[in-house]
Amino acid sequence: MSSPALPEPGLLLRLTGPLQSWGEHSHFTDRDTAAFPTRSGVIGLLAAALGRSRGQSITDLTRLSLTVRADRPGVRLRDLHTVGGGLPAKATVTTAEGKKRSGDTTTLLSHRHYLADAAFTIALTAPPAPSSTPAEHADHRDLLARCENALHFPQWPLYLGRRSCPPEGPLLVARTDDALHHLVRLPLAATAPAPSGIEFLSDRPLHTLPVPENLLTADTSDGAHPAGQATDEPLTFHTTRRTYRARPLYRRSLHLPAEQYAGLGTKQLDALAAYLSRHLPETMEGNRP
Repeated sequence: MSSPALPEPGLLLRLTGPLQSWGEHSHFTDRDTAAFPTRSGVIGLLAAALGRSRGQSITDLTRLSLTVRADRPGVRLRDLHTVGGGLPAKATVTTAEGKKRSGDTTTLLSHRHYLADAAFTIALTAPPAPSSTPAEHADHRDLLARCENALHFPQWPLYLGRRSCPPEGPLLVARTDDALHHLVRLPLAATAPAPSGIEFLSDRPLHTLPVPENLLTADTSDGAHPAGQATDEPLTFHTTRRTYRARPLYRRSLHLPAEQYAGLGTKQLDALAAYLSRHLPETMEGNRP
């Protein structure tokens, strides 16, 4: 069995709302959603909080590692949009060539896919390389501090993958020196244990996730090897050169204790506040500078 990795500083975020949509292969009139928050979606959220335009560099943000805990996977929802139906051709959508559509093609159809009633808790960590210098460690901590401040005071509105999906309740939970430890132990936004356990997804191997010994079982993968890949590593958000590449996707399921299931809405928020008060009191609102 591998030893847990050393503690890593990071941000803990709570992503929940009536709708979320994390597009992975979206194009033209078919806008899909992945089953979990994507790297491109979360890095885009940070870029919006920092007030960066689409042409600005995101190289520093892509240094962050993303680990997702799927508290409540949600239900997939498809929404059919129609634009221009019943209107005369001159009143419908203008084509890319600046013309109007003919009578039999004036109605545009598009399919938008969402996750309804989903809840995720994520850790954004800045894992330094073993050979990192003190200056590089300080740079990582400065990046986390800037992202934390931006999430408290975002420059632009934040959304869960698509502008029509605003977050519900507090989005930033805490900045901590051991983000993965708390990701495993924070109260869950769910009512009862699922038979298959709680799934963790990451861009890094998960066999070093700091899991309590009593939760380790031999019936599931330890997440040491990729379970597939996701094409959500953003290279640029430039409006005309938006580019992504594939990255490994690691998965691991854990059967977390029943008492960690805190319920929904205010029940989970109360449990979250109690956890932070006990384990991370410096992150509570009144204690922040």
